[in-house]
Amino acid sequence: MAVSLSVKNLKRYRDIAALFLKYGRSDLARGMGLSAGAPAKEAEVDAQGRDLARDLERLGPTFVKLGQLVSCRSDLFPPPVLAALARLQDKVEPFPYDEVERIVERELRVRISRAFSEFDPVPVAAASLGQVHRARLRDGRLVAVKVQRPGIRDQIFEDLDAFDEAARFLDAHSELAGRYDLAGLVAEFRRSLTAELDYRQEAHNARVLRTNLEEFERLVVPEPLDDYTAERVLTMDYVHGAKITALSPLVRIDWEGDALAGELFRGYLKQVLVDGFFHADPHPGNVFVTDDGRVALLDLGMVARLPDAMQEGLLKLLFAVAEGRGDEAADRAAEIGQRQTAFDAAAFRRRIGPSVGAMRDASLDQVRVGDVLLELTRGAAENGLRLPSELGLLAKTLLQLDRIGKVLAPEFDPTGEIRRYTAELLRRRVFKSVTPGALAGAVLDAKELAEKLPGRVNRVLDLLAANELRLRVDTIDERSFLEGLQKIANRIALGVILAALILGAALLMHVPTNFRIFGYPGLAMIFFLGAAAGGLGLIAAVLWSDRRARAERSPPG
Repeated sequence: MAVSLSVKNLKRYRDIAALFLKYGRSDLARGMGLSAGAPAKEAEVDAQGRDLARDLERLGPTFVKLGQLVSCRSDLFPPPVLAALARLQDKVEPFPYDEVERIVERELRVRISRAFSEFDPVPVAAASLGQVHRARLRDGRLVAVKVQRPGIRDQIFEDLDAFDEAARFLDAHSELAGRYDLAGLVAEFRRSLTAELDYRQEAHNARVLRTNLEEFERLVVPEPLDDYTAERVLTMDYVHGAKITALSPLVRIDWEGDALAGELFRGYLKQVLVDGFFHADPHPGNVFVTDDGRVALLDLGMVARLPDAMQEGLLKLLFAVAEGRGDEAADRAAEIGQRQTAFDAAAFRRRIGPSVGAMRDASLDQVRVGDVLLELTRGAAENGLRLPSELGLLAKTLLQLDRIGKVLAPEFDPTGEIRRYTAELLRRRVFKSVTPGALAGAVLDAKELAEKLPGRVNRVLDLLAANELRLRVDTIDERSFLEGLQKIANRIALGVILAALILGAALLMHVPTNFRIFGYPGLAMIFFLGAAAGGLGLIAAVLWSDRRARAERSPPG
């Protein structure tokens, strides 16, 4: 399939090509196993990862978001690079207030002075996609208003078109790129970023998450205000607090650190393994500690959804990893993954066995579940097993929660929390499946069984009493099988006889005799002619038999 490149995207092609040229022959590429040469040292790969993160930040928001997305793909990058990409931040200057005013009034279709009694022109936070201003409604309610950066939507969609064309070109011309399905990765990136650009979707995510986390008293999700929200403007309750990483150790003394960390971790396990809908970007910059000592989850543009079957598989895999059962973890991963033609199950078991086994009796300082899951996805890719991207996202989320947990409670052990929370997760999964619809279906099945069972039992008993019960077993047709073996044996025997005739004729050629045919010894010529006739007959029989077999297998007409 021919893949063309657009002239309007030449600048972005140049930027993408520059990245490939810079890092395709670097220590980073050797660390990834993508180029020849001795493997690079971890320190060299780490330095290259930091350089890659800085280059992505320099190239703009689309590249930053792409780096954040692939930071959970351990099948693409080694751990030091993943760590550098996970720390990518949007370092941009805020845009002017007159632009803010213009966008808010156009989106909400009302003047700022009429919608808000106060609106701070200085943003409290600025990122590549938008910035946040503090404001107050007419009823005195304090809110945070997020306004999308002007022109950012067009810029991102142009970049996405360039990414898509470049990915399809590389997939078509590079075996390595095709193995990692770059076009599929870009398509996933497009879906995620398109949803993040629509602030109405983020408001919906917040409402769903607030409902799912109602039972966790120490977790806070700001409530969105629908009347003050549009595609490029999002208004939510203002959170009084500070970023978790910005608080001094003295402030943390008054916290119930263990309780906060435990509830945050259990809340995320419920999101992932029970609800199938979770906040996919809980890095420390998106997690606040409120003035009343609770944890607030902000920036809900990036979420992930898991189907029920995926939740079951991830739950079983997570428990196997937490318990250090390597073989079971490999089996669970193979169940939820897509096996390639080169999948080597034994090599995969050997590859992940030590990492998963280290989880047994491990403490927080020794092994982290997120690290093991990332190592598992990398080992799967190396041995021909493509695991769902949700597993990498879960691994990244657990690593980010681990960083937050260390701030809240340095001794918090997420692995132990998973083990302790196992029974509760299983109970929740069971009760989630007990819905009115499922119960109604089960009742109807039971009703049908109850109605038909007596009649079926009577028929079986009648057949038993009359000694007419028959058990039919579908197996091979022994008669046809024996006939086929007999045909093969006959052909082999005939071939041996013909070979003997030819060999005998060759020997008789050297025996003097007056009996001759066509000037050659007569007996030898009889053997030769007999062998020739037998050979022709054997060929005709084989061709006729094969033709009849094909005709029997072919459908009529």
